[in-house]
Amino acid sequence: MSKVSSTRLKMIRNFEVAPEKVFDAWLKPEMMGKWFFTLEGTNKVTRNNPQVGGTWEIIDHRGGQDYRAIGEYLELDSPKKIKLTFKMPEMSDLEDTITVELKELEQGCEMTFTQLIHVAQESNWTDSEIEKALDEMRDGTEVGWNYMFMGLEELVETGEVSYKG
Repeated sequence: MSKVSSTRLKMIRNFEVAPEKVFDAWLKPEMMGKWFFTLEGTNKVTRNNPQVGGTWEIIDHRGGQDYRAIGEYLELDSPKKIKLTFKMPEMSDLEDTITVELKELEQGCEMTFTQLIHVAQESNWTDSEIEKALDEMRDGTEVGWNYMFMGLEELVETGEVSYKG
């Protein structure tokens, strides 16, 4: 087993809806299947057991290939906090941890998203190569979440995601 290095991605988003609505979008399969790792038009499977120790699974089909994401709920405090694991088993044995914290604002809510990202490193990598790999993984992950959070915002604020895949 190669060594593993970690980096943290933190993103903050504001929504013009109550925290309960955003909390539900993270947990209800009919909402998850429209934005979380998938789109309504490409989603094949959305399974969810939203309780501590419960698991979730999403299978997205794009470009003739299935992409699978799985995880387990570590903490649920409605409507304030969700902590879960995130893993793509076909791509890596490593499992990230995601924490979503929701805070009610005078108008709407603020979501603080944090992902602890793990990256396997080659045994001969230098410190600068490790740092470069972590930066690339964090930056690429942030791009993906930016797209997903656009869909999340549209879903919770309008009820639909216009891009279906």
